[in-house]
Amino acid sequence: MEDTRKIDRLKQVPVQVTVELGRKRMRISELLALGPGSIIELTNVAGELLDVRVNDRLVARGEAVSIGDSYGVRIVEVVDAEQSNQASDGAQ
Repeated sequence: MEDTRKIDRLKQVPVQVTVELGRKRMRISELLALGPGSIIELTNVAGELLDVRVNDRLVARGEAVSIGDSYGVRIVEVVDAEQSNQASDGAQ
């Protein structure tokens, strides 16, 4: 019973969920040259699964979906702890 109460308390803790579309390394001079209409080419390929991170830790991968006027992510794969640790170590 005590374990159930502890888990119930944890369920109320807010976390930051981030969906990563891609990354790009740029020089400051390239950033300063950006303006309206500029396009930044990302490392991910169109159609590639997106990383879903909770508090900067990879937990799943999914597909971008359109929900009315908003975007969402359909979870396709839940990442196991070992994959999550490896991906988080290499994300920096």
